[in-house]
Amino acid sequence: MKKLNVLPVIVLLHFFVPGFSQTGDSSKTISHFSGSISVTHNGISLVPTFSLGKPATIFLLSVGGKRLSFEPDLRFALEGKPWSFLFWWRYKVVPSGKFRLTVGAHPALNFRTMRLFVNGDSANVIVARRFLAGEIVPNYMLSKNVSVGVYYLFSKGFDINVPRNSHFLTINSSISNIKLPGELYMKLTPQFYYLKQDVRDGFYFSSSMSLAKKNFPLSVSAIINKTVSGNILGSKNFVWNTSLVYSFNKNYARTK
Repeated sequence: MKKLNVLPVIVLLHFFVPGFSQTGDSSKTISHFSGSISVTHNGISLVPTFSLGKPATIFLLSVGGKRLSFEPDLRFALEGKPWSFLFWWRYKVVPSGKFRLTVGAHPALNFRTMRLFVNGDSANVIVARRFLAGEIVPNYMLSKNVSVGVYYLFSKGFDINVPRNSHFLTINSSISNIKLPGELYMKLTPQFYYLKQDVRDGFYFSSSMSLAKKNFPLSVSAIINKTVSGNILGSKNFVWNTSLVYSFNKNYARTK
């Protein structure tokens, strides 16, 4: 375990993201910059059986081209303490058509406040735990607004008191643009998943719902997660939250 100095991480991200526009062909500019900022009463992890247990804010960003993108996922407790940082690289192997395939990888930091002894005295310090993960995401479009797919994530932990090897496998579907009265529309994303962390495992069901208005940046989302069976440490029988989400999307022309 190591004490965290957050500043170098933020500085690295500040320089790293603009530099992405030079990847591959330096004569081309970034084609998109998009993302969302969420505020929720209960922060829920990428693996939804785990939660922060208190209010959180989540920054999801994406910068890149049609296939390759850099997508940092930065999560904080609402009081300002870091929760987790995931620095995703994602590549669309098959970007369009009925069958689509995306692969990705990221280094990650997960943070925990712990009471440690320093120079004969005790103090609360923020400890960073290091992970490296990769994902495979195949999807099949049944129609313009309905898809089914599989999501697989493997994660490797490098510090003590964290899972060394984690497997997260889901069977999911997505139903988008469900029209409601006025200009409102809804999206549903149910999934069943299997989680294995070292020798422990479990089965779960989760679903997310978002409610938005056409051409309006604010939306409301909710997540529920229920344990079917399992013995994963830290897993909760039932988890839920609601969030207020601000989304943005900017596209840029490629120039020589």
